[in-house]
Amino acid sequence: MRYQTCRAVVGAVLAMLIGGGWVAAQQGSPAGQSIPAQIDKVFERWDRPGSPGCAVGVGQHGKVIYTQAYGMANLEYGVRNRPDTIFESGSVAKQFTASAIALLVQDGKLSLADPVRKYVPELPDFGVSMTIQHFLNHTSGIRSQWPLLSLAGRPPGEAVHTIDEILELMSRQKELNFKPGDEFLYNNTAFTLLGVIVQRVAGKPFTQFTQERLFGPLGMTRTRWRDDFTAIVENRATAYRVARDGSFHTNMSFTNVYGNGGLLTTVGDLLIWNENLDTSRVGGRAMVDQIQTRGRLNDGFLNEYAQGLFVTDHRGVREISHGGSTAGYQTFLGRFPDEHLSVAVLCNTSGTNPAGYAHQVADLFLGAKLKDIVKPVAVPVAPDVLQKLAGVYREPRSDAVIRLVYDAEKKTLSAGGGALVPTGPASFSNQTGTRTFNVERPDAPAPTRLIDSDGRSKPVTWVAEAPFAPSPEQLAVLVGDYYSDELDITYRVRVENGSLVVRFRPANRVPLSPVFIDAFDGEGNIVRFTRDTSSGRVDGLRIYAGRVRHLRFVRR
Repeated sequence: MRYQTCRAVVGAVLAMLIGGGWVAAQQGSPAGQSIPAQIDKVFERWDRPGSPGCAVGVGQHGKVIYTQAYGMANLEYGVRNRPDTIFESGSVAKQFTASAIALLVQDGKLSLADPVRKYVPELPDFGVSMTIQHFLNHTSGIRSQWPLLSLAGRPPGEAVHTIDEILELMSRQKELNFKPGDEFLYNNTAFTLLGVIVQRVAGKPFTQFTQERLFGPLGMTRTRWRDDFTAIVENRATAYRVARDGSFHTNMSFTNVYGNGGLLTTVGDLLIWNENLDTSRVGGRAMVDQIQTRGRLNDGFLNEYAQGLFVTDHRGVREISHGGSTAGYQTFLGRFPDEHLSVAVLCNTSGTNPAGYAHQVADLFLGAKLKDIVKPVAVPVAPDVLQKLAGVYREPRSDAVIRLVYDAEKKTLSAGGGALVPTGPASFSNQTGTRTFNVERPDAPAPTRLIDSDGRSKPVTWVAEAPFAPSPEQLAVLVGDYYSDELDITYRVRVENGSLVVRFRPANRVPLSPVFIDAFDGEGNIVRFTRDTSSGRVDGLRIYAGRVRHLRFVRR
């Protein structure tokens, strides 16, 4: 269900006439297929009645050369998506928060080396300095707000949150995930608090500051923060999720937390923003350079994450981008600065792949500049070797686990549901070749460690764990009430029908499946019971929940 305004049509035609990139992109196109037709083909799954969809915008050499929309903005009223439909951006918003910080640095009002507690004294003193730089680079070690709230029985989508609630939640934390600067771990709390810092340092609401210094001067007239989820926003697409049966259900954001996300915008406004990153018209070169500077860890490792942006490459072409997801909205904004090319994709349903769509669109323009995709080549490996590698592996720093599963019928090994390609007797790759596993000491009676690398992040070491099948007696000693003062909540651990379950307010029941000794999987989180070192008595538990590590509960 495509729709395009007359103004957008005229703009696209003018761009085709005067934008050299369009002509270049047409060269090498499949015979009989125009670039617009090929872009439309990327989104054809969503181009139908009764389905939400996406909007796409392409800009090159300072001109908007194509905007289009697919599917419905609202299913209940039969309203179509349009190129100027407003979507929520998810984490694409982080670059705007980072830019606000950069402007305050230029104003001389703060420094990236400043400790965050200078501006957010609500944070506990963890005994180490967490700087604004750490927050911008996702290297602070602070726990992330959404999994904490979920563990407290107030997950996104089921409870309304405020920034004051985030501040109060973080004030109760007693531990960090890791020492600041030691690791990169994506974190929403950091950017929520960076928005607080902007407001306190600027002496005006964060929303007002960004409007006056960024959105207004750039003419981003359809961009605003979702600071009141009850506010009426004209021409906003409703967000949906896809159920297993293929039906759609409303899935809107009802939260007043922003800075980490919460930006309402259009593909056209995002193209204006990306053009500014190329031309530095607003904020100057200093702002652009700052938010595009990649962060370093304490050991000197250079992360791909800069400040609200990933600085990577796409098939050999330099790319600066960020994706996002909030409720049913899924988004991506990519920029290929050496080619002066930008692609924005905004979707209003789960089940989409905005980054994948954006790269397919970009490929139409990048053409011969792209390097070929080299897929891993499989080598024969004896089934008994594969079978020996199957099992549970734990990441010791966090308690995260990965499972290697052997399929006796297909004689294949898989990780996370995806089949692995054996590239040697002790080395494996995913299907695309972007992630590898190398077995240490493959000649040992049983594997002990896997080295996991994606070629971009620091390698991760996984340690093999023995199988754990607890007896009724072993389960019985784990039964009890466990309290976390960091969340102010009690977990009641019980045995029901021979299995362990956790119950907590409001009316949550989480089954626990054994993973390794004293550790259980609860809906994707790892619950590890702890014991007193002298008596061996169970004295508490710790939870790994992705961006939250070692959250402590004490047995009562």
